[in-house]
Amino acid sequence: MTVETHSSKYPVITIDGPSGSGKGTVCFKLAKALNYQLLDSGALYRIVGLQAYQAGLLSNVDKAGNPILDEEKLAILTQSLDIQFTANEADNLIEIYVNGERVESKIRTETVGGYASQVAVFPAVREALLDLQQRMANHSGLVADGRDMGTVVFPNADVKVYLTASAEARAKRRVAQLQLAGEKADYEQILAEIVARDERDENRQASPSKPAPDALVLDSSELDAQVVYEKIKSYCEQQGICF
Repeated sequence: MTVETHSSKYPVITIDGPSGSGKGTVCFKLAKALNYQLLDSGALYRIVGLQAYQAGLLSNVDKAGNPILDEEKLAILTQSLDIQFTANEADNLIEIYVNGERVESKIRTETVGGYASQVAVFPAVREALLDLQQRMANHSGLVADGRDMGTVVFPNADVKVYLTASAEARAKRRVAQLQLAGEKADYEQILAEIVARDERDENRQASPSKPAPDALVLDSSELDAQVVYEKIKSYCEQQGICF
């Protein structure tokens, strides 16, 4: 994959890190406080993963049970998607529409997270989404939530943060989230899925998940969401972002 630099006349803040580290909450709060757009790149890959599953592209597996994926078909599918993020301040959430259908509740499951991790390993899929993400910074300030926002998509971002947490802490948060929603949650299964996903994301050849050299690295394992937000807000102010 060719790494493209991208310059914008508007400020860009990137928050990278694994699922469950608290990126979504802090990004929403930052975008709301600054009146910036919010880009949830993890949602993009979840969207592609779900669409690929629904199209039958994840159904073939080898003898070991590993998926056999057609990179070209995945790229064509990705290019065909019309994706829109809409802030719903009344409910404090981002509504996500794909080809006119609201999908945020469908893409937030652990299963779809696994689909996302499978399709994200392909350079063609990442390239198909790269231009869409970069163009979002051409219209206003942007808070970008993802895994390679500060390393690949916005290497010239004004502020870069890598937010992490232990797999155990993230599994506990996911269990609590599911239980709050009235769903059953198996801690050991969720932990195993998180560890497996981390392994794929950190060791893939295409844009592995890792901190940018100039990013603030923050471990949220023992911190609540408000403390994380205040620490990152303070860092943004040190880098010249005015709230």
